[in-house]
Amino acid sequence: MQNQDMNEKDYENPLGQTDETEDEEELLTPEEEAAQRTRSAAKELFEWVELFAYSVSIVIILFTFICRIAVVSGPSMEKTLFDKEVLLASDLFYEPQAGDVIVFQSNTILDNEAIVKRVIATEGQTVDIDFQNWIVYVDGEAIEEPYINYEAGRYMNPSDYSFPMTVEEGKIFVMGDNRNHSTDSRDNRIGQVDTRFVLGRVLLRILPFGTFGPID
Repeated sequence: MQNQDMNEKDYENPLGQTDETEDEEELLTPEEEAAQRTRSAAKELFEWVELFAYSVSIVIILFTFICRIAVVSGPSMEKTLFDKEVLLASDLFYEPQAGDVIVFQSNTILDNEAIVKRVIATEGQTVDIDFQNWIVYVDGEAIEEPYINYEAGRYMNPSDYSFPMTVEEGKIFVMGDNRNHSTDSRDNRIGQVDTRFVLGRVLLRILPFGTFGPID
């Protein structure tokens, strides 16, 4: 019986090796440990560089095809937006709608810089303005504009155009919320804005950080 147990033990470990041998095989020389650490550090660095490259590519695609950054210039949109505030706008699947705050370019003013205004009417709609009472009519209906910077006792700045005015095909009529300090569709230097020059609808105010959030 004892011989049988010994034979089975020899069969399981025919060379007479012990667990200490396996432990010895796992031990590395200082040079090998240093090389292993170098390989691990290099692999980790490569992974971080790869992640950074992917992130930069995504940001470039995002801001090229989906979103744009715009900076407010001047007081024309007070008290909704203020000078030097930074905005995020998007034109992805966007069609201008009345009430939207948009960013557009004009080849007749400001050297093609981005301009921020509010859409008042779109193609086919008729705009009329009561300059004395600060009331804007679209298709005969007075629109509610709680966002405008109303100046009591003063007329709204006049226009280079006669009203009522029907918005032409493919164009929009825009105004600043700060009506007496805004160059907009009332001015013949901008006039009705071709929708092909619309860069997008303003989605968020991103700077200053304390004002981060959507635009009304």
